[in-house]
Amino acid sequence: MPRTVSQRFDLTGRVAIITGGAGFLGLKHAESLAQAGGIPVLLDLEAALPAERARAVEKAAGVPALGLGVDITDLASVEGARDAILARFGRIDILINNAANNPKMEARDGLNFSRLEHFPVEIWEADLRVGLLGAFLCSRVFGTEMAHRGTGVILNIASDLALIGPDQRLYRQPGLPESEQPVKPVTYSVVKSGLVGLTRYLATYWADAGVRVNALSPGGAYNDQPPEFVDRLAQLIPLGRMADPDEYQATVLYLCSDASSYMTGANVVVDGGRTAW
Repeated sequence: MPRTVSQRFDLTGRVAIITGGAGFLGLKHAESLAQAGGIPVLLDLEAALPAERARAVEKAAGVPALGLGVDITDLASVEGARDAILARFGRIDILINNAANNPKMEARDGLNFSRLEHFPVEIWEADLRVGLLGAFLCSRVFGTEMAHRGTGVILNIASDLALIGPDQRLYRQPGLPESEQPVKPVTYSVVKSGLVGLTRYLATYWADAGVRVNALSPGGAYNDQPPEFVDRLAQLIPLGRMADPDEYQATVLYLCSDASSYMTGANVVVDGGRTAW
């Protein structure tokens, strides 16, 4: 018997892993899946308190939840998380590759280290390890488990900056010479663009194994940014504002549920129209 639309959004009993799950948007992703009956598993560094954050989600949504301290750039750590999740729940259904570094670059010795000319190699390597190596290892470990079962979903959290270059005028500070003006670091664009490429690769690689893979490219969300930054960015967006943090939740649920059962290899852009200009 055909399922109703609401039934296609139902995630009851499905185990959903969210990397960077204790962070700002990671928690929003977890909440959206938990409200549909899913079982969120928050993977994050111990310092981010994933177990504590998972208990809060569990209490609010009334579903089981798990928080694990994991280094997603370390294969053994990811494999250990897989084993712990399978021991607890017996299955893995969804992976959201959400984790990313977002470094706060500070000027030192008259140089702004976010600028390409001075960007530290060690930060380049660290950002790509978390954003791309971490997504690869999690996709490899958890995606392989899903492929063996013949069903699953991977969602990569990209960005509107996977489609367009950052407008560096947003970050300008009055009174600083050009060589010291802060900019969006190069690694952010590289990581987010790489995730879209990883999406297409995995979508075709595992299509016959029942694993669907898509990307979500959100625009910026309100998170206590300086008012002048918010005003500048709003002028670049046809809807005239940034996103509220919960405005991506329905899209995340759609992409992780059977409501999107005929979608794979896609990059869904939710940016208030910014990339339309």
